[in-house]
Amino acid sequence: MGAPSETRSDPKSSFQRFRGLSAPAILSCLDAILDFYTQAEQAGWIAVDFYDGSLLYDFNSSCLRVVDQDMYSDAPFTNKMGRMFGSSRFMAPEEFVLGALIDKQTTVFVMGRTVLVFLSDGTLEPQRFRASKALSDAVAKACAQEREGRFESMASLFHAWQSARLGTG
Repeated sequence: MGAPSETRSDPKSSFQRFRGLSAPAILSCLDAILDFYTQAEQAGWIAVDFYDGSLLYDFNSSCLRVVDQDMYSDAPFTNKMGRMFGSSRFMAPEEFVLGALIDKQTTVFVMGRTVLVFLSDGTLEPQRFRASKALSDAVAKACAQEREGRFESMASLFHAWQSARLGTG
């Protein structure tokens, strides 16, 4: 679903077509993405260089696939390059800092940004978010600039996400 910045706003791009789906359809895909990264975390992996180009969506079958899975790393590790690979729309603050810890909370931030890119306009503006206040609150916590304000893991984020989706959180 990745689109270069110069074509990202084109209504015919896969990115805009996906964002144009109903909120329930997008939420279903986000459920799958968050579940996938929760399972990856349980296996000891974190994504490196995740962005919308890491996703394929089949508009005929409504099927989402996570691709480009060669960019995963054992967690945690130290940022040894300064600005890491990836799209800044999805990157956590520590992915720009040489010597910073890259871990579960980094993935939490990246997944929070993923929700905002697809279910909002990339911001935390409540009027732009196309889901419940409870989901917006979970995403806001996932996207906290300071690590201490984020969920401690994808498992914690996914639990809060599921609770909000079910109206129990």
